[in-house]
Amino acid sequence: MRTPEAMSGAEFRTLYRHLRKSAPGGTAPRGALDTITHEQVLAAVREVRSGRTVSLAAPVDTRAAPDNAEPAEHRLTAPTGDPPASGLAFARDRFAMNVHGDVDSHIDALCHVIYEGTLHGGVPAADALSPDGASALSIDLARDGIVGRGVLLDIPRLHGVPWLEPGSHVTAEDLAAAEARQGLRVGRGDILLVRVGHRRRREELGPWDTAGARAGLHPAAMEFLAERQVAVLGSDGNNDTAPSATREVAFPVHVLAVHAMGLHLLDYLRLDDLAPLCAREGRWSFLCVIAPLRLPAATGSPVNPLAIL
Repeated sequence: MRTPEAMSGAEFRTLYRHLRKSAPGGTAPRGALDTITHEQVLAAVREVRSGRTVSLAAPVDTRAAPDNAEPAEHRLTAPTGDPPASGLAFARDRFAMNVHGDVDSHIDALCHVIYEGTLHGGVPAADALSPDGASALSIDLARDGIVGRGVLLDIPRLHGVPWLEPGSHVTAEDLAAAEARQGLRVGRGDILLVRVGHRRRREELGPWDTAGARAGLHPAAMEFLAERQVAVLGSDGNNDTAPSATREVAFPVHVLAVHAMGLHLLDYLRLDDLAPLCAREGRWSFLCVIAPLRLPAATGSPVNPLAIL
């Protein structure tokens, strides 16, 4: 893989302004979700041939690890002692989690990224965010679900490796080459999933400090997404590379995707069941269904997206 050049702060700001102006969701209240039309949903339904469903989420992880300092908590709240031997009783439990952690699969709302004091569309962050939650651009924008054509681009497969090493950047050229190799074209309203192999590396080699090193997209690759007018971006990593290609911005892809382009982001998916199935069937597009929890004031949600082939 070619190592792309670092991006200066001035170059990043120029790219930010360009994408905010050119991307279809840059100034739309619902962001890029409006690129998915009813007709496109019907067309996506016609992608279903075998009827097989595949989860794109990883199991919720309750174990502390170098990349999971705040693991999700799960405990059984009832019964409190031994289960009763007779009569009726109910088992109950409680969950708590950091939605935006570095292990569990989740979706970022358009209020998740604060850049230069504002949210997507220029909404003042101070007006929209409070301890009670977000009054604008919350995950409630996706309360009816996100349904459309999913497209998987497998970048490790393109390069003949099981995963991209931490710190590797996926470029626009990588996306175009994977698209050509896999025989499809990413289009308007697509749910684009980019596999970097993060999850497989973690499962085979063990967790590591992903804050310091992880594979992801180079900021300049976001021009590819703007040109193709995609609706949602997801990855089995964080979507952002670490270390960042932009010294002044730690999460440039998050800023460009969420804040400038109005894209809901899917972070830390598990694409290792879907990728081999797509390879065997020789097709890399499918019906994709994403259903966040109904959390009206939240900045994101745990999520279990489904690919239906």
